[in-house]
Amino acid sequence: MPRRAHSIRRLAVALTVLTVFLATGPGRAQPVIADVSEHFIGITADFTGTNILFFGSAGGPGKLVVVISGPAQDISVGNKIQRAGIWMNSERVTFKNAPSFYRVLSSEPLDEWLPLDVREANQIGVEYLNLQPTEDIGRAITADYRAALIRNMQAKNHYGKAEGQLKILGGRLFRTDVFLPSNVPTGDYSIKTYLIRDGRVVDTEMTPLNINKTGIGAKIYQVAHQHSALYGIAAIVIAVLAGLGGNAVFRKS
Repeated sequence: MPRRAHSIRRLAVALTVLTVFLATGPGRAQPVIADVSEHFIGITADFTGTNILFFGSAGGPGKLVVVISGPAQDISVGNKIQRAGIWMNSERVTFKNAPSFYRVLSSEPLDEWLPLDVREANQIGVEYLNLQPTEDIGRAITADYRAALIRNMQAKNHYGKAEGQLKILGGRLFRTDVFLPSNVPTGDYSIKTYLIRDGRVVDTEMTPLNINKTGIGAKIYQVAHQHSALYGIAAIVIAVLAGLGGNAVFRKS
């Protein structure tokens, strides 16, 4: 991003934060207000990851938790099993409507204060995600495959391994930088902010985010998914032409 455009974006964010602060000053009972520095992230061929600024204001006393969820997908996962002393890949199991990206941010470590029933009801933390297999494989086997899915997603940096730090400024304002890796899944994201007081959720705020391919990569992706047969034929033709061209070069040499 050019330096001037980056500076303009930061200035706009600073003005928005100031507006939020003035709108939620002392003595004014306001709900949680949250926003991001960019609501659209374009993925180009040279995309190497980016940081977005998430910020806002709490609507009163309490503690904050932010859950970032990517578009739901059916995710298949294999698992390692031991047979006759040899570790082997087992059959794959598909989990329906699992989040393709997942992060939790909090102002304080959740294990120290957030009740388990609140975490379960709102799926706060990877261990509380409602991951259900499409196959009926029993609780014990489901737990093994579920753990494997979480490990795989954490290895790709799609699931957070621990809560991120949410900075609280002046007791009311909050902010944090959220890193999106180069392999971040595309689609519509939701960023849900919880204000929790005395162990209860007293307010929530939903902030949208869209991540999608742009440029020539987006065109190829669109053709591949909307016209799969045509894309497959074109890929074969290009491969054949490339092979013929390579043979012609070698013959001349």
